[in-house]
Amino acid sequence: MSRSVVPSGLRTPLSRRAMLAASASGLVGSACLNAGLRAESGAALGGGTAKSTILFFLCGGASHLDMWDMKPNAPLEYRGPFSTISTSAPGVMLSEHLPLLAKQSHHLAVLNSVGASVNTNDHHAGYYYNLTGHVPDPTFLSQGNNRTPYPDDWPFMGSVITSKRPAHPHLPGLITLPHKPSRAPYTRPGQFAARLGIEYDPLFVQGTHEKPLEFQAPALILEGDTTEARLQNRHQLLTSLDEARREFDSVAEARTWTQHQQRSFSLLMSSKTTAAFDVSSESPELRERYGETVNGMSLLCARRLVEAGVPFITVFWLGHGIGSPLAKRCRSAGSWDTHGDNFGCLKDSLLPEFDRCFSALIEDLNERNLLDSTLLMITSEMGRMPKVGDPRSGGVNGAGRDHWTHCLTDILAGGGIRGGQTYGASDRFGEYPADNPLTPADVTKTVYHAMGVNNLEAYDTQGRPYNLLAEGEAITSLF
Repeated sequence: MSRSVVPSGLRTPLSRRAMLAASASGLVGSACLNAGLRAESGAALGGGTAKSTILFFLCGGASHLDMWDMKPNAPLEYRGPFSTISTSAPGVMLSEHLPLLAKQSHHLAVLNSVGASVNTNDHHAGYYYNLTGHVPDPTFLSQGNNRTPYPDDWPFMGSVITSKRPAHPHLPGLITLPHKPSRAPYTRPGQFAARLGIEYDPLFVQGTHEKPLEFQAPALILEGDTTEARLQNRHQLLTSLDEARREFDSVAEARTWTQHQQRSFSLLMSSKTTAAFDVSSESPELRERYGETVNGMSLLCARRLVEAGVPFITVFWLGHGIGSPLAKRCRSAGSWDTHGDNFGCLKDSLLPEFDRCFSALIEDLNERNLLDSTLLMITSEMGRMPKVGDPRSGGVNGAGRDHWTHCLTDILAGGGIRGGQTYGASDRFGEYPADNPLTPADVTKTVYHAMGVNNLEAYDTQGRPYNLLAEGEAITSLF
């Protein structure tokens, strides 16, 4: 949201579209598939020290071989032209194009043995696996990019954590910025609460390259000619919400509905809501340290949300999109999907921006004594093919790396994680996990452990219990 996050008007009565948008933000809810879920949240917590998680998702498929899992002894057609760089931790080896992050490596745990093979070897399934911890079902293969998010999908890890923690007094417990991947109708599955119910969906906050200091949440933009003073008439707002309530196919119990009404009003009117997203109030020096790009300012905003006590914040890397110079150079839709000129795209654009903003986030949290209570995670939907030369972009001469879900690197820091370590290893070409192989389920369980979420029981619409993630084990040796 921008500095004027509490807007000036709300159409009365609320339209169905507005209600559904508000529902998607987690501000209102229908008859939840997990009645009484929060009532058990106290029993679900324990064992971890992190109070918040920031997940930085590198959309497109970041090359593990050119960032974290360098193979200096592999043949040139695998290792590429990049060299390694010395870091602040002897056990961590990084690309030469991450010099700022190299100084923060004593905070990092580098997981080089994540095997996330999916039947499509493509983006949709990669998102789903790495965001939920669950292996994609056969519909991802049969439907490809037409496989939209389903209501009975397994939930996003952030939604699970939000469902198990007490509600935040002013803000949603799960916030995603600066965009929702990907452009409709090809929205990526895995980033929603799905079977948990829309009550636990993220609040999606939008940012732009053109105005990186401004963030807006469409679900919270009040419509029409209603003034802020009119909003102060709480009775009128609640009456409008009650009218919109009758449009839902299924209606929440009266007590639950009243709670959501009150929370919606509180969020719209709270000055604390406004302040949390106001990155322009930060010093010019600090903004410069992060880099005044939409991705840098999204990480700075995430730090502010941590200070505000939001349990889970997701930052999806925002590329310049189809048709942009970088997308044309990389032979893709942009971001980290480097089908062509992999090394030029990384060296000249992607790595410098990433190095600057993520190293700044670690440094900033550490200086504010927030790193121990904040888990940082970096992942992507896939790694890149170890052998250079994507056939779709000119082969060897195109110097690209194709999709590769069979091995990738995840990064963890803070939140009780012991920094300066590398866990597991891939084979000599970086093609498959070799030592201490992991899956996204193991990494997801590790995030749950860090956040103190140990009870993963939920209930279906018939009141029957089920396990939100039966697979995988937390990597407790990292702590």
